[in-house]
Amino acid sequence: MLATNKPRPAIRTLEGWAISVLLEVGAIRECEEHGWMQDRTDPHAREHAFDLAQQDPPPGVSSQAASVAIAEVLDSIGDACPECVSSDGAKGTPRSTPAADFPF
Repeated sequence: MLATNKPRPAIRTLEGWAISVLLEVGAIRECEEHGWMQDRTDPHAREHAFDLAQQDPPPGVSSQAASVAIAEVLDSIGDACPECVSSDGAKGTPRSTPAADFPF
């Protein structure tokens, strides 16, 4: 008899879900060179992410908890890659988080 395992969901954490929503709506982006997440500071994209959290939260999660997860991820991400050097030689804000650190 063959035993089959159920496939794992593509996103296993609420934080991973929030990041995927923010990426989908364009509220955050990934630094192409270093992989750090960056806040695009787009108010319309942020509003759309919160709308999605209210209308279609992940299974088993309340819309309020989904909105809180979106807010927490946005609070943890800076607007510049800390490894990219700007024209004045200063590095970006260290609040950014590498994409590899998120458990999707």
